Amino acid sequence: MSPVPPQFDPELAALAPGFGGGGEIDRSPAAAERFRRLSAPTWEEVAGDAAVTCTDYEIAGYGGVPIVVSVIAARDRVGQGPGIYHVHGGGMIMGNRFAGAEDLVAWALRYGAVCVTVEYRLAPQVEAPALVEDCYAGLRWMAQNAAMLGLDPERIVVFGGSAGGGLAAGTALLARDRGGPRLIGQLLQCPMLDDRDLTESGRQCEGVGVWDRTMNLSAWRAVFGERQGTAAADPYSAPARMEDLSNLPPTFIDAGSAETFRDEAIDYARRIILAGGLCELHVWPGAFHGFYTMTPDAAVSQACVAARENWLARVLAG
Repeated sequence: MSPVPPQFDPELAALAPGFGGGGEIDRSPAAAERFRRLSAPTWEEVAGDAAVTCTDYEIAGYGGVPIVVSVIAARDRVGQGPGIYHVHGGGMIMGNRFAGAEDLVAWALRYGAVCVTVEYRLAPQVEAPALVEDCYAGLRWMAQNAAMLGLDPERIVVFGGSAGGGLAAGTALLARDRGGPRLIGQLLQCPMLDDRDLTESGRQCEGVGVWDRTMNLSAWRAVFGERQGTAAADPYSAPARMEDLSNLPPTFIDAGSAETFRDEAIDYARRIILAGGLCELHVWPGAFHGFYTMTPDAAVSQACVAARENWLARVLAG
C-alpha cells in the first residue's frame, strides 16, 4: 500500500512558494539555481551591519589537506565566552561555512560566544570519512586555540542543521571516542543521519517537499559511493549506524512531521535517552524540511526557534 502523503501546516503551505495545497515545491532550473546561491552566502550578506568580526584561519583538515575556519565574535567582546562550533548544511554536496551563520552572529552578540564555522570539503569531490574528519579537525583546532580565541574550552556546543546536523552528531561521536574535546551540548536541527533511508517518513515524503527521498539517496551516494547502504558505510559519517550512543553531551534534536528526516531524528533521540543521555526532542506538526528559515514568520517556525533558543540558553548557563 502506498504511504499516506504528509499533511502540511496551512500557514507554512501558504507561505512557501510552490507548496500550495499539495506540498509540491518548485523544482525548475531557476529555482535550483536560486537555492544554490542561498546555500553559499557571502560573509557580508550574513553579517550586514552587525557589530561582529570575522577572522579566517587556514588549518589542517583530514589527511593534512588545508581547510578554512572562520571565527565570529562580537566586536566589543571581553573575557572568556562560551564556544559554538558550527557545521553548515547543504546535503554534504553544497553550501559553505556561512550558510546558516546568521545564528552565529546573533549568538555572538547575545551570549558573548566565540563561534567557529568550518569549510569542510564536499562530496563527491571527496568521500567519507573526509567530510566528518574535516569537521572534527576544526573542533580540535578550536579547543586547542581557546586561549587565543578568547573562549572557554570547557563550554563548547556543536551546532548544525540538516547535513550539518548529521556531521555535528558525527563530530560529537568522534570527540567522545577520541577523548575530546569535551562538549557541553549538541544542537542538531532536522539532522541528516542515515544513508540507508529505509524509514516510513522517507517513503511518505518521496517526491514531496524541499529535500525528498530521491535527493537524499543521491546525496548519500555522493558521500559514500558504492558503500552507500552497505555495512561498509562509516558510522561517524552516518551517525544513525552507531550502535553505542552513550556518554554524549546534552542534546537538542528536532524535525518537521512532514520531512524525510523525521523518523531517523526521532530514533536517534530515543536511542540517546535509552543509553542514559539527556535529549530534548521536538517534532513540529505539518512542517517541511528547512521550514524555520524559509517561512520564519509562521507560528510553528517561531515556536521552533524559541525552543532552540531556550535550550541553548540553559546549556550555556550550565
